[in-house]
Amino acid sequence: MKSLVELLQSNPYPGRGIVVGKNSVYYFIMGRSENSRNRIFSVTEDGIRTEAHDPAKLSDPSLIIYHPVRQTEDALIVTNGDQTDTIWKMGDFRAALATREYEPDEPNFTPRISAILYKDGSFEMSILKHRDGRCIREFFNFEGVDEGKAYFISTYQGDGNPLPTFAGEPIEVDMPAVEEVWAALNQDNKVSLYSNVNGEVKIFNKNLGD
Repeated sequence: MKSLVELLQSNPYPGRGIVVGKNSVYYFIMGRSENSRNRIFSVTEDGIRTEAHDPAKLSDPSLIIYHPVRQTEDALIVTNGDQTDTIWKMGDFRAALATREYEPDEPNFTPRISAILYKDGSFEMSILKHRDGRCIREFFNFEGVDEGKAYFISTYQGDGNPLPTFAGEPIEVDMPAVEEVWAALNQDNKVSLYSNVNGEVKIFNKNLGD
């Protein structure tokens, strides 16, 4: 089991990241461009939504404005794009993601990462990635984890041009306090962080002074 804080401290740009543990979810976004950095998380009736911090600076909302988190009667859905709504509408994690692909932002072809945490503590994670002009869909099932343990997946392995896609299985990590995770994210690139621990939600927004 690796230290999540150390992983984040050693990586200036994992992009977007999802951490799922026992009754716990963290989701963070980072940005390199002005458009990506011009965002905040705002609370909605059933989760959160990304919004432009300064609407006048918003140049292209297509891949940066979405619902990262939505709560249903049976599960908590968290993703890095509008596939949250696809899963929420269809009610079937795998079937919904079978209809989606990586993001069309050549040359990065940003992966779509998704997770769903069920009431019994089990969860699924997925990454949809580009390879040789095709979409590779990877799914991982977890029948719950021990207290203090979690699994982490991100869009990128690190900084680069083009950005290198996350590779391998979700990484087994510890589950530090959300304040430690926020502090560990690269100061220049971090944008927002959401946490839901046993139903208690916390949000951090760099643009609002957090």
